[in-house]
Amino acid sequence: MSASSQLSQQRVTELNNLARKIRGEVLKMSFTAGTPHLASSLSPVDILVAAYFEALQIDPKKPSDSGRDRFIFSKGHAVPALYATLAMKGFFPESDLATFCKEGGHLPEQPSPKCAPGVELATGSLGHGLSVGLGMALAGRISGLPYRVYALLSDGECNEGSVWEAAMFAGGRKLDRVAVIVDFNKWQATDRSEEVMAIQPFRKKWETFGWTAHEVDGHDIGTLAPLLKNLPDGSGKPVAIIANTVKGKGVSFMEDDNNWHYQVPKKEHLDKGLKELGLT
Repeated sequence: MSASSQLSQQRVTELNNLARKIRGEVLKMSFTAGTPHLASSLSPVDILVAAYFEALQIDPKKPSDSGRDRFIFSKGHAVPALYATLAMKGFFPESDLATFCKEGGHLPEQPSPKCAPGVELATGSLGHGLSVGLGMALAGRISGLPYRVYALLSDGECNEGSVWEAAMFAGGRKLDRVAVIVDFNKWQATDRSEEVMAIQPFRKKWETFGWTAHEVDGHDIGTLAPLLKNLPDGSGKPVAIIANTVKGKGVSFMEDDNNWHYQVPKKEHLDKGLKELGLT
């Protein structure tokens, strides 16, 4: 990775501040709509910021342009993080976030097909995002379009056999314009990921399936952004980024507490969370 691909400290600070703002919007959306999956929505925020504000080649004014990079948000239950990121990037007005999960709005609790500009796929039924993304990548290769495809998965989602079938396909076809990013927050709905399935050695699994794999701090935007931008990376292989994250990141009383997988925040939780994020 060239030195020119590294972010300046000033830029990292700007992006970290943006991530704090997005986390604040996610808190407000969960509180106002009375929806769960809050902690799951907080862990991938830094990944989304690195992708949308540094790596992806996509114009918010032309969200359906045939040459755009594709970003598949496969862990659809955490979609408030995606909606807030898209709004901050200019895909639709930030004021629309107040309509999350509201009747007549375009931001459903689980993303539906083309519900909002920038949403590439209906997700929430886990295990399909990577497979669809590979179809997009193969179509791009056949059509001679040089766009890249990114798929963000949860670690629990990687229990699904369809993920590993897709991993074998991508490795076998050497789809080097594909990157998978795993939001590895170590939790599933009811238990630690490693207690549910034998997920380790996680990085080695991807490498064995023919991918170039990296394991990084999933909250370090300065490390994430260059990795995401550097696709294809010259290896001739798809790229897997195991992003070690903290469920509930940014709000101390939610961090690594799986009770916040389903718990809905009350006003005191909202106020305390926004204060911790420096937004009040």
